[in-house]
Amino acid sequence: RQGSELAGWAMGRWTYDGIDLNHNFADLNTALWDAEDNDLVPHQFPNHYIPIPEYYTFANATVAPETRAVIAWMQRYPFVLSANLHGGELVVTYPFDMTRTYWKAQELTPTPDDGVFRWLATVYATANLAMASGERRRCHYDDFARFGNIINGANWHTVAGSMNDFSYLHTNCFEITVELSCDKFPHASELPEEWENNRESLLLFMEQVRARGGRGV
Repeated sequence: RQGSELAGWAMGRWTYDGIDLNHNFADLNTALWDAEDNDLVPHQFPNHYIPIPEYYTFANATVAPETRAVIAWMQRYPFVLSANLHGGELVVTYPFDMTRTYWKAQELTPTPDDGVFRWLATVYATANLAMASGERRRCHYDDFARFGNIINGANWHTVAGSMNDFSYLHTNCFEITVELSCDKFPHASELPEEWENNRESLLLFMEQVRARGGRGV
């Protein structure tokens, strides 16, 4: 209701209980990388369908009911392709979202399926009218247009417990994050334009479930 002009980057980020849903999924990256460093993968520790740590399932764990519900949904329907939609930038990010070097704020951290992820991100970005526009301007400081409006999530800023990394490691789902607009809170009158900017991107992205070897939901 305040309008985009009066809303800072943190507005609307946390739930009523103070939980940032974007960082609330189980960190499976650390367990996998520790196992890799100790030569436990894949014979003693899996490199896919990684189980949720026991501590994360405790009743007193800081896990939002929304997060638990989404995890149950993902386990019930084994999606193979997914995207989550954010605002505040114009860029498509892909896993890994968490840097492998734990003390680094930014570090290129590709998955073994980096080529597929880059393709999926590019499909969305090149069909998005706002990203592909010749009049494309920076939202803030980062010039993502130089990179085709896609970036490895960890190479932008590290996020532990992201939905993208969790989806990939726990359910084998290829998930990307789409930053839809420089404006996190567009006015109602601007929503039709936002829809037109993203309609073809969404359709093309969904079609990739049949175009690149993936088969499923």
